[in-house]
Amino acid sequence: MEIKYWSDIACPFCYIGSTRMKRAMKEIGIYDNTKLELKSFELNPMEAKHAHQGDYINHFTGGNPAMADQAKQQMAYISQMAAGEGLEFHLDKVVPTNTMDAHRLIKLAESKNNPELTERVINRFYKVYFTDGESIADRKVLLKAAVEAGLDQAEVTELLDSDKYENEVRLDEIEAHQSGVQGAPFFVINNKYAISGAQPYEVFLEALKKVQAEEAAS
Repeated sequence: MEIKYWSDIACPFCYIGSTRMKRAMKEIGIYDNTKLELKSFELNPMEAKHAHQGDYINHFTGGNPAMADQAKQQMAYISQMAAGEGLEFHLDKVVPTNTMDAHRLIKLAESKNNPELTERVINRFYKVYFTDGESIADRKVLLKAAVEAGLDQAEVTELLDSDKYENEVRLDEIEAHQSGVQGAPFFVINNKYAISGAQPYEVFLEALKKVQAEEAAS
């Protein structure tokens, strides 16, 4: 079985949805021997590289202060969803910035052909964004997080000084567009079955069981 999913580090539903997918994969015993590939999907590729803690609420209010209470309720609901998966969100501290460099570093991790390393990098970047309240576009933050996750410091520095893997990120996004993918997260199992959004855990589990049964019968 092969699973690919379009995701962005700045997407709370991507973090929640991918966590549910991985939990379902572990439940039916396929996690360790199934290819799971993150495809880059920048929700806002024009997002600036500089922002401040607390700016994230503007994504929900559209800059309208009158929407603040409703926005806080939405943020609380998302945080509750995350907590149900064992994830710690502090959306009031999120720094909403450009994620291109984070995606490029994930590509670097993937080039090592070490799924565990790639997962550590992805999860560390999600935590930087949603838990730590640090800028995922900040060079020092990225370097520290990437090295903590297991990437080589010299390679990370070299990448951040270049545009390496930017083309690969763009190709993922072109593939999404050509495939009709309009948002993230978006999961595709065996290039055949699609799951859109952070669906309930049971949806992921049943889809995987169905594909697993089909493979066993073929």
